[in-house]
Amino acid sequence: MDDRIFHLFADGPAPVAPYSHAVTTGDFIFVTGQLPTGADDDPIPESIEDQTHKVMANLKTVLAGCDSKLADVVSVRIFLTKFEEEYDRMNAVYETYFPADRRPARTTVGVTALARGCRVEIDLIAKRGG
Repeated sequence: MDDRIFHLFADGPAPVAPYSHAVTTGDFIFVTGQLPTGADDDPIPESIEDQTHKVMANLKTVLAGCDSKLADVVSVRIFLTKFEEEYDRMNAVYETYFPADRRPARTTVGVTALARGCRVEIDLIAKRGG
């Protein structure tokens, strides 16, 4: 039996490509990489700190749409276009969203470009009912 549900939320950020905001299956929620975007015409925040906060807000919106929260996250992937320059600054923001004793597994990758000229993108996996 296929229990996958494909979620696209009206209050979520406008997709920049053909994808669902999240897919739920079994005990897990797979959240598409979120950018620091909102509606199509929203400006992208300038600083890596502001971009990271916006991405985290978008992730929280998508998780809430799946009846979940950041505390349920088990794995995170972060993509940065200015890895060496902005890694520490992004981390300073990121770490405020998770308690030190409950941080998800994580991978961070430097990339050459992201959609809409963004500098950070984050996707994640959460366990339902964490």
